[in-house]
Amino acid sequence: MKKLKNLKKTTKVDFATYIGVILAFIIVSALQSGGMLSRSINGMLVPICCYIVMAVSLNLVVGISGELSLGHAGFMSVGAFSGVIAAMSLQHVISSAPLRLVIAMVVGALFAAVAGFVVGIPVLRLRGDYLAIVTLAFGEIIKDIMNCLVVGADKDGLHMALNVSGQVTINDLGLDPETGFAIIKGAQGATGTTKIATFTAGFILVMVALIVVLNLVRSRAGRAILAIRDNRIAAESVGINVTTYKMMAFVTSAALAGAAGALYSMNYSNMAASKFDFNTSILVLVYVVLGGLGRIWGSVIAATILYVLPEALREFADYRMLVYAVVLILVMLFTNNPKLKQFFNQFKTHNLRGKEAE
Repeated sequence: MKKLKNLKKTTKVDFATYIGVILAFIIVSALQSGGMLSRSINGMLVPICCYIVMAVSLNLVVGISGELSLGHAGFMSVGAFSGVIAAMSLQHVISSAPLRLVIAMVVGALFAAVAGFVVGIPVLRLRGDYLAIVTLAFGEIIKDIMNCLVVGADKDGLHMALNVSGQVTINDLGLDPETGFAIIKGAQGATGTTKIATFTAGFILVMVALIVVLNLVRSRAGRAILAIRDNRIAAESVGINVTTYKMMAFVTSAALAGAAGALYSMNYSNMAASKFDFNTSILVLVYVVLGGLGRIWGSVIAATILYVLPEALREFADYRMLVYAVVLILVMLFTNNPKLKQFFNQFKTHNLRGKEAE
């Protein structure tokens, strides 16, 4: 007990986050195995995990680094399509579905990390609104590229083409008639994908994302990133390389988004690039803001609740999105009420004094 009391507050919060996610996984798995979850809830388990990872990774950029990124869905798109290509091209070579899923997520993370590095070189030298505009443009460019991508595979390997003119089809790739098959059909996206994503894989990815992000934030590099966020000039004056640490956070965030995209794409038989548009980036940003900037546990809770909420309100039919918007506004007012924060601070101080008196 003494060791537990001597732990830092941040360490306790981190462990509480891990334990909370593990307990949630155990409870949901028990309900799932007992057949107590509806079909719609079962279908949302993997996407919830993916959006939790997206929110946690974006919080690293927006909340921890203090930079506004509006193109996070672009990294998810890179991971989704590169993961699909990896998994589908290996399905006749590797029979184990879990192994193919792991490879797909690793490939998705690597390609997204490379994209994050390439984009980050010019982007991270910008600040404020300029950075947000450029990342927004990146997300739209990636979506357009994926809309033009035509990919197939046969015994000779992968065959790719960019359908810029709008005239290229899967037949133009010259695939072998016996062993060839289509993976991505341009604007139609990835079709006929074998669904191999599981809730267990989603839970593992969430834990990996939490461990990576929380350990980075609590490390020396994380303290440097926080210093840059709080006062860039002061950080530069003590020798902190601003671009290097911002790039570290940006690439890590992109890699986690890519892994989430790969898992998300392997949960559906059809996936179009239009799914990863500007609205998706804004949706994830809403999760981050409502969960609290810099609060990783808040991103986990907000992503879970706000993803399930529209489905829970489906019985209201045409009014469900109106109710959803009202709930968002009320949550924002509730969490940003200074009187409410003062009340909680006084309540917390009162409890601490009571414990010290005991």
